[in-house]
Parts: sequence; structure tokens; C-alpha cells
Amino acid sequence: MSTIGSAQAPRDVVMVRPHRFAPNPETIADNLFQPRTPVVPTSALAEAAYWEVTAMVATLTEAGIRVHLFEDEEAGRPDSVFPNNWFTTHPDGRVALYPMYSPNRRTERRRDIIDALRGTFRITAVHDYSVLEDDALYLEGTGSMVLDHDHRVAYVARSFRSHDRAVAMVCQDLGYRPVVFSTVDGRGAPIYHTNVMMAVGPRLALVALDSIPDAGERHAVATSLATTGHTVVELTSDQLDEFAGNTIELTGADGPCLVLSARAHASLTPGQLQVLSAHTRLLPIDVPTIELAGGSVRCMIAGIHLAARQVAQPA
Repeated sequence: MSTIGSAQAPRDVVMVRPHRFAPNPETIADNLFQPRTPVVPTSALAEAAYWEVTAMVATLTEAGIRVHLFEDEEAGRPDSVFPNNWFTTHPDGRVALYPMYSPNRRTERRRDIIDALRGTFRITAVHDYSVLEDDALYLEGTGSMVLDHDHRVAYVARSFRSHDRAVAMVCQDLGYRPVVFSTVDGRGAPIYHTNVMMAVGPRLALVALDSIPDAGERHAVATSLATTGHTVVELTSDQLDEFAGNTIELTGADGPCLVLSARAHASLTPGQLQVLSAHTRLLPIDVPTIELAGGSVRCMIAGIHLAARQVAQPA
């Protein structure tokens, strides 16, 4: 039995509820989605983030999405609410662990989470790429790579967090065709993670094509999405700043749901909303405290693309 309605829109997800959330001072240099004035960590901020995650879990669960929730009570892991950066799962049963750019994020890789998933899902192998940190070859999971599991394509925006050599190694091992490109945001700086400028579902793709300055690379991305049958909703740089690119399509009880933040939803035009609503149910969720860390709802979700373990039936 498969747990997924579509390889590209999983029904099961992992989330981590932080007890000590704070915007990460180690990531502010290249994550321009964080406020330029550092946010002072407080207990009130951590409590607000805790309840935003709690409310998001309730909203997803009500929609029929199965959330596997893990707690993080440790100090020194300010970004643990973003588990999609340190591991991915794949329909063939493989799990990959990734090399992280910021030293204080490396302890987010938790074997207890992988072991818990192993009790419910069929895991055939674990590929651990964390050793690449020794050579400064970083690749932060589905932050760095927007994966099209159906068509075996990995879209990757170059940055400090996404090294070409790491991309080539992981894509060769896991069987994805890399589509690699450079980006600039509205301020002329590289975009730190691919999943804040594009999202790919089973039939929809949201992407800021104008953020890819090289005409050949821009054409390659557009052609790849067209070849795989995706309807493309183009985003502006202003919409990226509102996290409109940081979305994920999941499978709920009544079919596909596009999960996005309330802030992202408010930035979309009526025409864009009409196109999206023709393909999927929109599920906006308010996470203003979490967004202070420079990520939004997609970053908070690690999709489970694994089959369920077969339980032996008694004779």
C-alpha cells in the first residue's frame, strides 16, 4: 500500500515543533528573507512559534494530511522548524541526509526521526552526504533542490547553500536530472534557496522566471516545466518577498491542497488565484513568527515519499 496520492503530492509529512525558536544569526548574511535588523530571541517569540506550528498541524490534519510531528526542546537549534533542509525521502525507499551550510544547523539531523519513520514506512537505504561539509560542499535538501519526483528532475538555484559538485553527486546517486541555474532577487543578490523562488506540484508550477538572468538557463527551466506538462504561474520579485514561491502541494482527504502562508496568499493576484484554484484547493496558513527566520510553510514541511511498511497478517 502506498501512502501517497501522488509521488509529487504526498499525504504524509514530517514537521518539527520548536520549543526554543529564534531567527538564526548565522544565516542572515545570505538569507535576505530574514529581516535586516536581527530579531532578538525571547521566550515570547519562541512561544508564538510553538503555537503557530501547533495550529498549522491542526489545519493540515483537518484537511486529511497525516502529520508526523516531532518535538525539539534543545537549545542551539534555532532553525529546527525547517526539517526539509536536512533530509529527503524518495518513492524507491531511499532517504538522504544533507550537508548544511550553517554549523549550528548540523545537529538538526536526527537519527531518532529517521528511526521513527522506519517503524511506519519502508526505508531501503540511507545516503548520508553530511561528510561533504568537510569540503564546504553544501546542499540543503529541498531548500536547495525543488524535486519533481514524477519526472525525476531536480531544479537547483546556485548559492552558498547549493554547490554544483554536491548537486551532481546527489542527482547521480538518486537518479534525478539536474537543471541548475543562477538567480538574482529584486535587490540584485542571489536567492539563497531554490524553494523560495519556485514550487513544483503534479501539474502546477509557481516560479519567478524573471529572477533567472541568463536567457539560456531561463529557457531551460521553462522548457523543462513545459515538457513535463506543468501549468506555470509566474511570480514577481515582490511576491517572492511575500513567500509566494515557498509553497507545497499535498494530498488531503478531498484531493490536492496547495499549502501556502497567509502572507503569500495575500500577495497573489486574482488571475493567479483563479489558475491555482482550478487545479488545487488553496490552504493558507498564518505563520508570521516563523517567517521572521526567512522561511515559510514549505520550509516547515518535509514530505514523506515512502511506501508504508507491510504489516504481516496473522494466519
